[in-house]
Amino acid sequence: MQRTELLQLCATACSEAFPNEVLATVISRILGTILSRETDHIEIQTQGGVVYEVEVPLTVLTRLPLVGSTLELRTAQVVTDSSMALYGFLDVHERRLFQRLLNASGVGPKLALTMMSTYSSERLARALVEKDVTALQQVNGIGKKKAEKIALDLADKVDDLVLVTPSSPESVGVAQEAVQALVALGYSFGDADDAVRAVLEAGAPNDTEDLIRRALAS
Repeated sequence: MQRTELLQLCATACSEAFPNEVLATVISRILGTILSRETDHIEIQTQGGVVYEVEVPLTVLTRLPLVGSTLELRTAQVVTDSSMALYGFLDVHERRLFQRLLNASGVGPKLALTMMSTYSSERLARALVEKDVTALQQVNGIGKKKAEKIALDLADKVDDLVLVTPSSPESVGVAQEAVQALVALGYSFGDADDAVRAVLEAGAPNDTEDLIRRALAS
């Protein structure tokens, strides 16, 4: 039996045993040579000659080596009633965040990939922990109500994936207000968020106005 047939047989068994569920335990890593790179996926050929198509978020794609290079990806295999797909990441924290995103109501693999294409895994985890609805709304396909629901579902489930010490509730509110003010002044959300985070890392501001003033001066 060919390997592709084995994979399909496994996928069928999984979907029958766990209908409407997502699983991420079949193929955990792929080591091989990059054959092609597209905007949302790559093809990677293993030493045995098997070629896998692996979907990757933009934050991963931009860090991958060139076509022809050897690469090891940590993968999550998602099996549903109608499809089977592989999603690839460079480290275990990224894969773990992707898997936990799938536990949120209304978040499927495509939306989870979009979320991880918009933000780095650490920044996205921080937005969830801080219930930063404004940040989550920057993701295509997420409105205010959905952002609030996702944050509610995951805020206490991804705190171990935030690589920096979570901010206090007071400083979180100040940061969000400052970002919103900078966006109102014409900043893109990404630039505003970067400027505010840079100020906070340099030292705690006195209040929101001080934070905005220092972000504008940076």
